[in-house]
Amino acid sequence: MDLVPLAERLLGIRSTADRPDELRRALDFVLDVVGPGFTVERFEAGGKPSALVYAGGRRPHFRVIFNAHLDVVPGADDQFLPRRDGDRLIGRGTQDMKLSALVLASVFRDMAARLPYPIGLQLVTDEEVGGRHGTLHQLEQGVTGSFVVIGEHSALRVVNESKGLITARLHAVGRAAHGAYPWLGDNALLKLMRAVDGVLTAYPVATAEAWRTTVNVARVSSGNQALNQVPADGTAWLDIRFPPQDSDFAGRTCDEIAAHLTALCPPGVTAAVDHAEPPHRADPAGVDVLALQRAARAQGYSGELLRKHGAADSRFFFQRGMDAVIFGVGGDGQHGADEYADLTTVEPYRRALTAFLEGIAEREGIAKRVAEPDGIAEAEGVEPEGIANP
Repeated sequence: MDLVPLAERLLGIRSTADRPDELRRALDFVLDVVGPGFTVERFEAGGKPSALVYAGGRRPHFRVIFNAHLDVVPGADDQFLPRRDGDRLIGRGTQDMKLSALVLASVFRDMAARLPYPIGLQLVTDEEVGGRHGTLHQLEQGVTGSFVVIGEHSALRVVNESKGLITARLHAVGRAAHGAYPWLGDNALLKLMRAVDGVLTAYPVATAEAWRTTVNVARVSSGNQALNQVPADGTAWLDIRFPPQDSDFAGRTCDEIAAHLTALCPPGVTAAVDHAEPPHRADPAGVDVLALQRAARAQGYSGELLRKHGAADSRFFFQRGMDAVIFGVGGDGQHGADEYADLTTVEPYRRALTAFLEGIAEREGIAKRVAEPDGIAEAEGVEPEGIANP
């Protein structure tokens, strides 16, 4: 519970995507919590800062990476004034995921220098807007690891699978005319409405939780600004989430997905895909997944496996053959007005992470580290690990 006062200060930092100074302030705050004695690599892409922290002077292949994002979605002013209500800490970013980030930072601080294998702390500030300038950018700069723990909320359950993410546009082309003479024109918005109906017929709007593809029609617009004019163009933006089992999207290229969506539309409407990112999956029988489950159960939690409908930075690790899971504190109200973290889960979470790290050395028989001349500590008698194959 010593982290709660720190969390309240961090939660007061309005680290939204449109406030670059606050993103840097949040990043520096957590680096200060970690303290001196570690190597800090700083990165920046797209105006979004991030950092990678580790012991020693040369970046290794990490046995474990702790990944945390410090950005939050926008909220009302009072949401950045955190408050306690019994065992709840209420405010923007409590559950998603500043409190978990502080736990990860504190466990790293206490464990990294004494573990007989290298671990890294990855702090990013753009997860809520796609993660491409934080986690993805660091991976593109050569950061690797065998197993990744992402501190998104999970109430000490282990999220080993999450849906893929596609952002697509349906674009309709018509012919302009005076609104009083619609037979002289070709209304692009009417075409667009039929196109959206075609897509939603194939992928109906979910009325209850289901592990299947969902399509959210996020925005519809037209260049037409006059009420008395037949629109000559229209665009609908789609947010598509899909599980690995959906062969319409899984393993397909952007062009192939665009062709599939276009086939669901009437003539005059075509689809374009801006991003297509695969689902994420970590082997449920993997030794690290099982060990993390055991660590959660030892703290009185189920440690059960979960599927996550939303995409997370775990997808970037999966694309590069690295096993990643989501494992964090409890709470509710993510992105809502009453978002809160369950403070009763904080200490069990910290103990579970500590036990998980200690168990790796015991399980793999890594006895000690020998200091090398360049200041890097290597595990004696242990060959460097390759990247885990999910």
